[in-house]
Amino acid sequence: MATYDFDLFTIGAGSGGVAASRRAAAHGARVAICEESRVGGTCVIRGCVPKKLLVYGSRYRDELDDAAAFGWTIENATFDWSALVAAKSKEVDRLNGIYLRMLRDAGVTLVEGRATLIDAHTVRIADRTYTAERILLATGGHPVVPDLSGREHGITSNEALELDRLPRRLAIIGGGYIAVELAGVFHSLGSEVTILIRGRTVLRGFDEDIRAFLTSEMVKRGIRVRPDTRVRDIEKRPEGFDVMLDQSDCLAADAVLFATGRAPNTRGLGLDEVGIRVDDAGAIVVDSASQTSVESVYAVGDCTNRINLTPVAIAEGRAFADSVFGGRSVVMSHENVPSAVFSQPPVATVGLSESNARDALGDVDVYVTTFRPLKHAVTGREERTMMKLVIDRASDRVVGAHLVGPDTPEMLQGIAIAIRCGATKAQFDATVGIHPTAAEELVTMRDKRPTRPPYGG
Repeated sequence: MATYDFDLFTIGAGSGGVAASRRAAAHGARVAICEESRVGGTCVIRGCVPKKLLVYGSRYRDELDDAAAFGWTIENATFDWSALVAAKSKEVDRLNGIYLRMLRDAGVTLVEGRATLIDAHTVRIADRTYTAERILLATGGHPVVPDLSGREHGITSNEALELDRLPRRLAIIGGGYIAVELAGVFHSLGSEVTILIRGRTVLRGFDEDIRAFLTSEMVKRGIRVRPDTRVRDIEKRPEGFDVMLDQSDCLAADAVLFATGRAPNTRGLGLDEVGIRVDDAGAIVVDSASQTSVESVYAVGDCTNRINLTPVAIAEGRAFADSVFGGRSVVMSHENVPSAVFSQPPVATVGLSESNARDALGDVDVYVTTFRPLKHAVTGREERTMMKLVIDRASDRVVGAHLVGPDTPEMLQGIAIAIRCGATKAQFDATVGIHPTAAEELVTMRDKRPTRPPYGG
């Protein structure tokens, strides 16, 4: 019988890898985890957490602007970018320490360095090798930078969170969730922001009404969105950068942010040598139990490119550990996973988009409402909220909920539970609303929308 150094060796100490390793150790497994950077992964170190802290900081601009309408006089308010970045970094350091302590308290051995697979049970880190009965790959993903001339002059979301100074003019290439989130942050903090997108609206892949409504609201706030635009190259100038566009146009900027997607961290892991299958995007191919094409090797999180969200990686990691080391079969469901985009205004969505629902179910009913929140009846701000429910006509089940507006991510968690439980539109309608709130609109929508979208898609 083979004897291994560990029962489980995890490569990657982000949210998914840490969750799986701790849960496996709790089941009695001997566990080691390897990390070449800081423990905590993308979410804690350079993603969700630091980004959300910057979002919080940027929202004070609106609050300060609106305060006068409610009787407040706030004089000489100023903003210090370096103070916000320092506060963000302090919290990231604190969380990194918590993750290290959680691993230590769980009895998980931390190995620092870059790991490479040698065979189905062996990992090499620097000049040492470790063996394990099972190996878990949780290596996450990284920002993608397009292959264009002058790409070296741009930054990604990693560097955007650490800038020494606030750029006066920021050009963002791309229109996904990272683009719209950072556009809102930097615009609210005082930068002139321009988003360059190839399509007509931001957030490709989301419900069409969300895309059109958010694009409109961002433009209303003063963010420039240039549709149908391709970037040809970036040229460095003494006073900044020139972003050359395919319309023979030029955009001047002090910083250029690439928000053009992310890709799995799978290069250099030795996957080909071991026989682990990857798809055309470099993502590790796994089954419903997160098992790869090699029996002893599993993978969770962004390196599998299923649903690239931190809570999904955690759930996948825990399901793996419970199934393999806990003696019970647990399968992570990837249906009806809620998500939020912390743009300004924010987006919250769960379930099927209208187009996907029509493709999958045929006849659907759609309910949409837009309104100005009560707060702005006093402030006069022309900011609106949109809420949309997609209903399977045959069963009356709510199969999609799509929201844009203040606090919508906080509202959606409960709605996601209801949709996961199979709630019907009749049950939504029978629920008493909480007045006066924006959330009550979710249970007061009575008029079906005509088939043709009102926002033009």
